[in-house]
Amino acid sequence: MSSSDPVVTAVETYSTPDVCVVRVATDSGEEGFGQTAPYNADITAAVIERQVAPHALGAAVTGPGDLDALGTRILEREFKFPGSYVCRALGGVDTALWDLLGKREGKTVAGMLGSSARSCPVYASSMRRDIAPAEEAARLVELRDRFGYRAFKVRVGSECGHDRDEWPGRTEELVPTMRRALGDEAIMLVDGNSCYTPAKAIEVGRLLEQHGYAHFEEPCPYWEQEWTAEVTASLALDVAGGEQDCLMATWRRMIELQAVDVVQPDVCYVGGLSRALRVAGLAVEAGLPVTPHSANLSLVTVFSLHLLAAIENAGPYAELSIEPDEYYPWQSGIFEPALVAHDGVLDIPDLGPGWGVEIRRDWLERATRTVMARG
Repeated sequence: MSSSDPVVTAVETYSTPDVCVVRVATDSGEEGFGQTAPYNADITAAVIERQVAPHALGAAVTGPGDLDALGTRILEREFKFPGSYVCRALGGVDTALWDLLGKREGKTVAGMLGSSARSCPVYASSMRRDIAPAEEAARLVELRDRFGYRAFKVRVGSECGHDRDEWPGRTEELVPTMRRALGDEAIMLVDGNSCYTPAKAIEVGRLLEQHGYAHFEEPCPYWEQEWTAEVTASLALDVAGGEQDCLMATWRRMIELQAVDVVQPDVCYVGGLSRALRVAGLAVEAGLPVTPHSANLSLVTVFSLHLLAAIENAGPYAELSIEPDEYYPWQSGIFEPALVAHDGVLDIPDLGPGWGVEIRRDWLERATRTVMARG
């Protein structure tokens, strides 16, 4: 670092209990905005204040390599606190710094990484289990006809369900119902959200294969990687996972075990774009595609679009939640432009450099602001 390199002089959090936007600024007057993972985001904001911002203040930000090195340094200095909250907090600062670098260079984040892509195919992702199969099918057909979706994901089993369904027989009814309603040409995916033991996951997987499903996500408790590897080895359809994982050692072990066919880092869970790119690099070496987790319409979906545009092993589509603001009220009004699919694709935001979106000042004004500044 030379004495003329711009350094971080302020880290600000704008938080609610559900979501936290992060602003970073340098001594040269630049700024960038990012976001942490949602849920308990006010706690994540406190982690930024106590355990991330003190290490980021004064750091040089000359290029993407600095961001990767900064993330490693922060996690090493906080080595007694490995895991989710520190990585969520780091992700907020990292994504804000990527936005800042893009604005400095006058390019989108994807453009900085060498991509000229303008859009990305998406799959319509349902977040609901409290819905009868016929009702789920009807709403996906309506969304297909309105937005041109060609790929769809629904939920099977129950979250961490110990082999239990959301109610008896729901999965067995849902799987063929969705196929009949959406037709043989539809690409069908399901998410088990850590529901099954290997034997039950394989049983459900055989049902999915019978009806031409392509992707079985997180069939077993995600921490039981040997279980997932057993399911992957037993099924012909793709088994996917990794959204919850934030430690690089866990990612390396997952890939060495051949636990999944598709890796699914969440930019906000894993610690930011810099670390998501590292996961993508590990997947390239193993010949695995990357389909990021982005299960709501906050900035995480924006981050995923830029990631997919930039990596050589991008999966065939991005995840796009179909749940409206009534379902996730906190996702509304954070930024512009809104994310709306057309003909089964989503445009990569390019309203300006960086993430290509504009953070809404009225949202920031309603949030709880905390400022950490270089002394």
